[in-house]
Amino acid sequence: MSRRPLVAGNWKMNGRLGMARELVTALRERRPDGVEVVICPPFPYLPVVAEAAQNQLALGAQTVSDQADGAFTGEISADMLCDLRCQYVIVGHSERRSLFAEDDAAVARRFLAAHQAGLTPILCVGETLAQREAGETESVVAAQLDAVVEAAGIGAFSRAVVAYEPVWAIGTGLTATPEQAQQVHAFIRERLGGLDHTVADAIRLLYGGSVKADNAASLFAAPDIDGGLIGGASLDADSFVAICEAAAS
Repeated sequence: MSRRPLVAGNWKMNGRLGMARELVTALRERRPDGVEVVICPPFPYLPVVAEAAQNQLALGAQTVSDQADGAFTGEISADMLCDLRCQYVIVGHSERRSLFAEDDAAVARRFLAAHQAGLTPILCVGETLAQREAGETESVVAAQLDAVVEAAGIGAFSRAVVAYEPVWAIGTGLTATPEQAQQVHAFIRERLGGLDHTVADAIRLLYGGSVKADNAASLFAAPDIDGGLIGGASLDADSFVAICEAAAS
C-alpha cells in the first residue's frame, strides 16, 4: 500500500513570534511536493502559524486535555484546538510521560478526546535506554499501544499516526540505526495488524529521535517508516526542508 509521507515538526517550548512567522513562511515556500508537513508550535503561536501556513502546511498542537471543558486551569481542550484550525495533536510524547507524569491510561484518554473532536492524534511510543538494554522494547511499546486500543478501539487508528521515539535518542544526539528503527516499526504494524490488517497497512508510522538532514534518508528508506517527528531540526528551515525532501524522495 502506498502511504503518503508525513513529516511533523515539534517545536517544543521554543521560538518567538517573529521567528514563528518567518520560519513557517520559509517552509511554506520551500516545501517539496509529495510529503505532508505538519507544524506543532507552542500553543500561543498556533494562530500565527496557521496564518503564515496559508493552508499549505498542516497545523498541530503539542498536547491536549482529556477533558472537554471545566475547572482545569492551564489545560487546552480538543474543541479549542479545532477552533484554532488544528488538524493534528501530539499525544504521549516522552517528555509529557516523564516530566508531567502522563501514564499509558492518561495518554489513552487524551488520544480518545482528540479523536472524538475530529483531530488526528500523533501517538508517541518508545522505550528508555534501560528498557532497551533489558530487552523490553517490544513489551513497553505493546503496552503503550494496547492502552489506546482498549480506550478508543482499533478503528480509531484509521485516523491516527504513530510515532516511534526511543526515549534514549530524543535530544541526545543518539539515533536508532535504520535497522533498529525498522524492527520496532514493523512490530507496531504487526501488533495493529493482529487486530485489523486494513488499518495497520494504511497507518503512517513516523520515527523520531535526533533525526537530522544527514540521517533522514537512510531512516526513511525503511519499508515501515513513513516519515518523521522532528524536534530540534524543525527549528531550522534548511535542516527541516532537507528532511522533508528526504521523506518525499
